[in-house]
Amino acid sequence: MPEAGGAVLAFDFGLKRIGVAIGMQMESGCAGAARPLTAIDGEASDVRFAAIAALIAEWQPRRLLVGRPLNDDGTPHEMTARCDRFANQLRGRFHLPVDAVDERFSSTEADATLRERGLDWRRRKQQVDAEAALVILNSWFQTHDQPSAHATA
Repeated sequence: MPEAGGAVLAFDFGLKRIGVAIGMQMESGCAGAARPLTAIDGEASDVRFAAIAALIAEWQPRRLLVGRPLNDDGTPHEMTARCDRFANQLRGRFHLPVDAVDERFSSTEADATLRERGLDWRRRKQQVDAEAALVILNSWFQTHDQPSAHATA
């Protein structure tokens, strides 16, 4: 069981954007509030990692999560290796625990949630990556026997 208490940052890695969500884990190990935070735009690694460093400095997370995409049958594909590399880079740069989280269907679920809120496709496109990171975060909370983390931060 991961160490309880503190912020957890979740990342939905993409080639053009990285969605980010923030959640709090209480000292009791129970999940607190979680919400989509932002999307980091751009493909340049130095820009991406500078933005991530700023988020880590601001939120002081105790753990990082990276969505790990898989085929429907659970087998890895091209993006799986890229996400694994991203997770290793986070671990090496920031010296924090990094967990990989199965992210199958996270973007589909995120888009459906935004659609239910009545957002048109333009607004959904802007927010789907951060919302997918929230899906990844909530999935991690659930797999660690945490109560629901759907409260608003």
